[in-house]
Amino acid sequence: MKRSQYLINKLKWAIITIMVVIVFNFFLFRILPGDPARTGMRDPRLSAASQTAIRVRFGLDKPVINCFQSLSPPKLGSCLVNPLDTQFFLYIINLFHGDFGDSYSYNVPVADILGPRLLNTVILMFIGNLIAVVFGMLLGVVAAWRSHTKLDAATVILSLITWALPTFWLGIILLIWGSRLGLPLNGMWTPGASYANFAEKMLDLGRHLLMPTITIVIVIIGEYVIIMRSTLLDVFSEDYVLTAKAKGLSTFQIIKDHAMQNAMLPMVTIIAMNLGFIVAGAIQIETVFSYPGIGLLVFEAVGKRDYPLLQGGFFIIAVSVILANLIADLLYSYLDPRVEAS
Repeated sequence: MKRSQYLINKLKWAIITIMVVIVFNFFLFRILPGDPARTGMRDPRLSAASQTAIRVRFGLDKPVINCFQSLSPPKLGSCLVNPLDTQFFLYIINLFHGDFGDSYSYNVPVADILGPRLLNTVILMFIGNLIAVVFGMLLGVVAAWRSHTKLDAATVILSLITWALPTFWLGIILLIWGSRLGLPLNGMWTPGASYANFAEKMLDLGRHLLMPTITIVIVIIGEYVIIMRSTLLDVFSEDYVLTAKAKGLSTFQIIKDHAMQNAMLPMVTIIAMNLGFIVAGAIQIETVFSYPGIGLLVFEAVGKRDYPLLQGGFFIIAVSVILANLIADLLYSYLDPRVEAS
């Protein structure tokens, strides 16, 4: 009963948070100065009638939330004819139908743009995070095992340095090195390339992913090393570990059979949080390497004031982080049942 109630509470708060994000998502980009329609209409040859037609096409002729905004003087009867005929309520209705609207700059449905970009970002960020998690945990275990030695000190110092590196600076440095090594500098595939087989295609993809992936790994691996090391050192001081040592168990057996399960509790939270940001991508990394993912798409949409595209990208990013937190809470309660009691 406690477990089911715990799950219900977590799901309830996740849904409430998503609803708040939906409302915030709509108003966030509309408080910015400027007119998105005028920004998208850069052709000076467009007539006033054409500009009006474009505004009607994207629903920008409607009031944002209050139907009285378009009435001068306000008329209650006109407002009651169609109370949902505002940008906000149309946005809510369309969103629940899976419709993010049409992009101002691309003039196609936002969902058609986000789909391929989302897949590209997941490929890059998942590979980078997976490598960082595996090697970060291994280095953290070694540092804790050899604590208070030169190896431990070197590992901690190097981890802190990589953790503090500015992402864009590291990306630029690796971009320069990659150019000297003859690696691709942008994109995901070689433009116009023809592949003889699937292996050749994957090789080209790997060459494009190499430098962005290395950047991701270097930036986040230090976090896993430091947290894994400090958590294991705390666990090593517990009474049950001292008892295991008194029984003559080796350090490897103690780590594998006793320490790792408890040390994984904070690691689960960090891993789930970072996996939530897989969808968000690394905007700086994708921008530096011109990688066609969600991060670069959001960056470009900001400059174009493409509200539907920004709303769609922001919504996917926010929901992915919320779901990642939900998964972390559920895994945490599974690894440590005491969490449910609290």
